Formats: sequence, structure tokens, C-alpha cells
Amino acid sequence: METNQARPKNYLVESILATLFCCLPLGIVAIINASKVNSAFDAGNHDEAQKASDDAKKWMKYSIIAGVVVIVLYIVFVVLLGVGGTLSGGY
Repeated sequence: METNQARPKNYLVESILATLFCCLPLGIVAIINASKVNSAFDAGNHDEAQKASDDAKKWMKYSIIAGVVVIVLYIVFVVLLGVGGTLSGGY
């Protein structure tokens, strides 16, 4: 049975980049879900492929958000530590 349903986006490239540059554990979950999209679609499981695509997108976004939060907290920590060190007269 032929269907005209479009293949969902798999977010594999975005998931790999999020894993490398943002948050490893959440990015791995995104990669796992992204790798399920094409095989599920090719097997005719269009609903499963769409769910895997949605999950990959969700976990990829979580990975990016976690990475940004960690970077911002790190910068705030370094700035506060640097300001605190100069205000207390330390070298």
C-alpha cells in the first residue's frame, strides 16, 4: 500500500551537534530517537516515526538549553569569583 505521507525530519545532525557542544547525556537520547525515525518510516510505522522525530527534537532542545544554562552559570561564577577576589584585596 503506497502512501503520500512525508518522511518526518530525523534531527540527526542537530542531535549530534547538541551532543558535542552542549550536553552529552541529553544529546545521546536525542541521537537514539533520531536514529529510529528513518527505519520506522521505511517499515511503514508512520506514527512511530513521527513520535521518534518529535522526541528527537525535544531532547535536542533540552540538550541545547542545558548547555546554555551551564555556560551562563559558569560565566556568572567566574565573574563573581573574579570580582570577589579583587574586592577582598587578594591577588
